[in-house]
Order: sequence, then structure tokens, then C-alpha cells
Amino acid sequence: MESDALEDDEMSSLIAFHLNQSGPTEFVFRVLTTSPKIQALLFCFFLFLYILILCGNTAIIWAVYTHTSLHTPMYFFLSNLSFLEICYTTTVVPLMLSNIFGAQRPIPLAGCAAQMFLFCALGGTDCFLLAVMAYDRYVAICHPLHYTLIMTRKRCIQLVGASLGLASCLNLQLTALIFTLPFCGHRLEINHFLCDVPPVLRLACGDTRLHQAVLFVVGILVLTIPFVLISISYIFIANSILRIRSAEGRRRAFSTCSSHLSVVLLQYGCCTLVYMCPRSSEDEDRQLALIYTFVTPLLNPLIYTLRNKDVKEALKKSMTCKIACETP
Repeated sequence: MESDALEDDEMSSLIAFHLNQSGPTEFVFRVLTTSPKIQALLFCFFLFLYILILCGNTAIIWAVYTHTSLHTPMYFFLSNLSFLEICYTTTVVPLMLSNIFGAQRPIPLAGCAAQMFLFCALGGTDCFLLAVMAYDRYVAICHPLHYTLIMTRKRCIQLVGASLGLASCLNLQLTALIFTLPFCGHRLEINHFLCDVPPVLRLACGDTRLHQAVLFVVGILVLTIPFVLISISYIFIANSILRIRSAEGRRRAFSTCSSHLSVVLLQYGCCTLVYMCPRSSEDEDRQLALIYTFVTPLLNPLIYTLRNKDVKEALKKSMTCKIACETP
């Protein structure tokens, strides 16, 4: 009897050990702070930024949709970029806000994988779409007579679809590869506010050299190659602008590119530091993630509306029409 009891205890210990070494069923995010006052301030601050992001990008989509003067390829791409920014931020912020008070609500393994895939796929689509917008500006400035023949409605839709499809395909493979790794424990704490690739890789028990290499290759395909194409486009654009004789013509040509170039530098700069420099610390990753999760989607509509005369005029007309309609 005693031997049977000992065997049962040993079996239980082996089962418990096996379960402790198997993959986790859930993750939790590390709290930003334990001070209730600071938590309340952070919640209100990030909620305010999220509302601004939603309102600003929705206003651009609405202006492009309701004004026929903006039914051009450039503004078609801009409205799609704004829609991506809304989806991109929404995959992160609601869950972040729900965890900001330190409750550490768990997210299951499948939920973490889904958030990682959506966040990376939408971010990758953003990068590809910025390259498409640079190509659009190149055709408009360097080949203005053939612009309507090249940038047809069908081709614009195909370019947006290709951007989304390529980014989704690359990041689906990356996410699937990452979540084949062994994780030790059932409840792991991520030192981040989202299931991003670098912090999840740090929690793996196995060898991650292959996964780091795949991440680097995906980073080259999503970040480096599009940025090189954007740079080449702007070299040709700058050459064409310098050939314009009138100062007003040069100013107008440059104004259509300066907004896009500002967004490119902000988006690619932050993402390159996170995904192409794996030696950065966890705190640096979180700080940079805050920039491309909140600052970039917030600045995009501001940059394009403040520096784009057509969008500003469309928004002013919409507001004036709404006020006139509401006035008895």
C-alpha cells in the first residue's frame, strides 16, 4: 500500500512538472505604475489620445468620401491610411486601457497570437502603403501627362490590396513560427502593454536564434526595402521639382510631398529601432511602442490637414455646411 502511494505521489509530481514546463495558457501585461492617482491620469490621457486618433482619422475619411474634389488616387490612399491607423490603434488601446489600473487581466495564448498578428500585419500594411503613396507622388510629379493612365481606380485598389495581402502573409508566418516556441509556465508576465514580437520572444525557453533571424528578414522586407523605394522615388521627385522654373510651382509640388515625407520618417524611424535593433532594452521598446501606437496615428491626420490645403478646405466646407443645416 505504501509503495502504491509512493508511486502515485511520484506520478503526480511528474505530471505537475510536465505541466509546469509546457506552453502557457495565458499572458499578463506588467502594470505601468502602482499609484492609483497616476493610473487614473494615464487612463484619462491615453483615452483622450485614442479619441483624438479616432476623430482625426475619421474626419479625413469622411472628407475624402463626401467631396468629389478629393476623389483622386492621392486622397484614396490617404483615406485608406487613416482607416488602417484606426484599426491599428484599436487592436492595442482598448486592452491596454482595461489593464492600466493594475488588474492584470490575463490574455490567452490564442488571443496574444491574434493581437500580435493584427498589430504587425496592420503596421506592415502601413509601411507598404506609405511606399505606394511615394510612388503615386513620383508618377504625379515626374510623369504628369500619364498620371491618369497609370494610376487608375483599379490599379489603386490593387496596390492597397497587395499591401494588405503581402503584410498579412509575412506576419502570419512570423506569428505562427513564434508561437511554436516552448514557454515555461502557465501565466507569464509580458513587460509591455501589448503582445509585440520582441517581448514575447524574451519569454521563450527554447533557442530563438532562428526566430530572430526570421524577424530580421521580415523587417528588411517590410521596412528596409519600402524605405529604399521611397528614397529612390523622392530622389527623382526632388530632381523634377528643381527643374520647375516658377517658385510657386516648386512650392506646390513640394507641399504635396512634405506631409508624406514627415509621416514616413516618423513611422520608419520608430519601427526600425524596435524590430531591426533587437539589443534595445525592454523599457526602450515600450517607449518607442507608445510613439508608433499613439503619436504616429495622431500626427498623421494633423500633418495632412495642416499641411494640405485641399483637405483643410474640404473639412471647412463640411463644418460650414453642417452648421448651416443645423441652424433654424
